[in-house]
Amino acid sequence: MDAHVEIWSKELAWLDPLTEAITVRLATLSRRLTQSRKRALAGSGFRLWEFKILLNLRRLGAPYATSPSLLAEAMGLTRGALSARLAPLEEAGLIVRTHDSEDRRRVEVRLTEAGYEAFERHAAAESRDERDMLAPLTAQERRTLDALLRKLVT
Repeated sequence: MDAHVEIWSKELAWLDPLTEAITVRLATLSRRLTQSRKRALAGSGFRLWEFKILLNLRRLGAPYATSPSLLAEAMGLTRGALSARLAPLEEAGLIVRTHDSEDRRRVEVRLTEAGYEAFERHAAAESRDERDMLAPLTAQERRTLDALLRKLVT
């Protein structure tokens, strides 16, 4: 990366080397995170959309359940698209769809124990990779980086 910045700094008089260095490093970290997520997905056997459904249910908190319409809205999907995506997860035993005992028209999508455990295994694998990536930084450096990135994002 330093060689990249050095070459382009010589070739492009208008280039700000510090800005280039920062953006190249951010792009490299972004690729590294993407690769990490792909490895974690491959290891778990999930496709990204399957993991996102489990993630959305898991982050609701116990009992990890919601209506299909609220889940579709949270994921930016139509109810029809969501329904098609729920079927394989239901067949795999990772979620269940149940009808309200008082109003059969109401359906609830719920994370099963197997779905909860599958999510936890995948999330833990992804988290290990993220911790490994940040391992060279001290706790204070991680807090500083977090504050700086927050400032850039907002």
